[in-house]
Amino acid sequence: MTMVDHWPVDVTLHEEGSETRAEAHMTRNDGIKVTGHGLARRNPDDRKVTEIGEEIAAARALSDLAHKLLSTAAGSIESITHERAHLHM
Repeated sequence: MTMVDHWPVDVTLHEEGSETRAEAHMTRNDGIKVTGHGLARRNPDDRKVTEIGEEIAAARALSDLAHKLLSTAAGSIESITHERAHLHM
């Protein structure tokens, strides 16, 4: 298989109180930057387990990033075909 491109993703996590926020940053080789955001909230009755909030927030940020990439791809397809693109995850 030939490698065509490499898009590293950096996930940053911030915890404040019962909330954990994540940002998934990706910069394509053409310089276009895409950021996904995720949030996890701990139930006040739950024990504080930092890793769980980080995993949930990071997963949501990566999911948001994936949806933004799909939306961009759909827009590129539509600009070429002049028809509505239907892309699903």
